[in-house]
Amino acid sequence: MPACANVSLQFGPYESCAEVKHRTERLEGLKVVLTSHGHTVQMEQIETWNAVCLVVNGEVVFQCDINDLDFGGDGTLDGLCGQALQAVVNSF
Repeated sequence: MPACANVSLQFGPYESCAEVKHRTERLEGLKVVLTSHGHTVQMEQIETWNAVCLVVNGEVVFQCDINDLDFGGDGTLDGLCGQALQAVVNSF
């Protein structure tokens, strides 16, 4: 695995408080987990509702529903963040 992989974190809008828009609060833990392991994360908005995709070298290596991620936090207790990190590691 390279020491510093470029990961594109693509995320779509989701509904909160009766408003649909792009928000990053549920992505904070995922970003912390990836960057703490040496990866560079670039946030990219997409139009697919509720979607989160991690893209490494042009290939989608992980995807989930944004509502399944924990709100805020550092991602250490969120099982999906661990699965996402493992998918990035396994992509090499």
